[in-house]
Amino acid sequence: MPIFAVDIGSSSIKGATIDPANDAIAAEARVPFPDPIAGLPSGHVEIDPAAVVAAVSQLIDKLVSAADAEALMFCGQMGGVILVDRQCRPLTNYLSWRDQRTLAAHPSGGSYLDAIRRRWDGDEFRELGSELKPGSATSLLFWLAENGHLPPDAVPLTLGDFVLTQIAGASPHTEPTQAIGTLNVTTGDWHEVAFAKLKLERLHWPRIVDCQQPVGSFRCGHREIPCYPVVGDQQAALRGVELAEGELSLNISTGSQISMLSRELALGDYQTRKYFGGRYLNTITHLPAGRSLNVLVDLLAELATAQGFRLADPWEYIARAAAEAADSELAVDLAFFAGPLGDRGRIDRITLENLTVGNLFRSAFRSMTENYWTCATRLSPNRLWRRTVLSGGLTQKVPILRQFLASRFGECRECAAVEDVFLGLAGLWRDRH
Repeated sequence: MPIFAVDIGSSSIKGATIDPANDAIAAEARVPFPDPIAGLPSGHVEIDPAAVVAAVSQLIDKLVSAADAEALMFCGQMGGVILVDRQCRPLTNYLSWRDQRTLAAHPSGGSYLDAIRRRWDGDEFRELGSELKPGSATSLLFWLAENGHLPPDAVPLTLGDFVLTQIAGASPHTEPTQAIGTLNVTTGDWHEVAFAKLKLERLHWPRIVDCQQPVGSFRCGHREIPCYPVVGDQQAALRGVELAEGELSLNISTGSQISMLSRELALGDYQTRKYFGGRYLNTITHLPAGRSLNVLVDLLAELATAQGFRLADPWEYIARAAAEAADSELAVDLAFFAGPLGDRGRIDRITLENLTVGNLFRSAFRSMTENYWTCATRLSPNRLWRRTVLSGGLTQKVPILRQFLASRFGECRECAAVEDVFLGLAGLWRDRH
């Protein structure tokens, strides 16, 4: 019998019916993710949790109306937080991983993120997987505590975990791949010492559960469909491309990550996350990719847009022009958004001859390739990967980028599947047996 797979994303909530025996995907459905609440201060991104629950319920109803299934499997966006009481009633909105309030000035100097790093020593930071971003759960909880907005005796949940308390009657829980920046990766438990240093010791953290055990059920008429814990969307996607030990993953889409699996815990100059089967995922996230490239596209399209013209598909021309252009001195740094490679991009070494669309994007793709190489050698200084796995869609759209990566990294295995997360959830279902 098939399963239902649901991906609670940040732009849309997607679902499909999957036959785990052959990974056949059918009856796909999609609903928009609710818009952020209007009128909040700059940098604050909050979503009404009831609207998310309603959207997920709507999606599941679409799936149920088209087929029967023996389980509901979920993955979801990591980061962000919602606080609930002991009866799982929301005490706050969902504070999104896109929220930027923790970049504001802290009374002690620097940003709220800087204040957190001053309170944690190096060992504590590494034990938390070296995870600290503006929209991470710990940073948002610290902001709430520092500003007197932290409800007493509250339970912090990821968005997906909250949804399951509402639609499946689940008690508060978190699966380890969702618990980024809060789990002590050396012990597999919550990092109470790090929490206390942020004055978060009064929070009641949920129980940690295994992804292969159901946490509740979705009632559909006279049937009840078992619901399994929400797992991290990054890990689900990598399970979907069947990332193996000894392979280097380059996931290149709107955002971008580079990752390797490890059976042994090895903390380093990268993020460390829990993976399935007792393994670890060493990763570097928030690398410049499609989102930064779109900054260049938007700049080039601005005049046409101002005149009322909309470019139908600029990428076909961009890909062709970049492939036909010759290498030039033009240099492009795509770090337009804060990340591990900086927060200031640039375009320089411009001449009359090289400032063309082809040269601009060819240089950008060269820069991306070198970024990945730099990060790969941080993950594995001895270059212990035997093959590179390409996923995420951008390399399929831009063949010259794929060629640059193959030239730099050697053997590449490209994954053409668009819905890697659905295949990953089907794979997790098979892993149960």
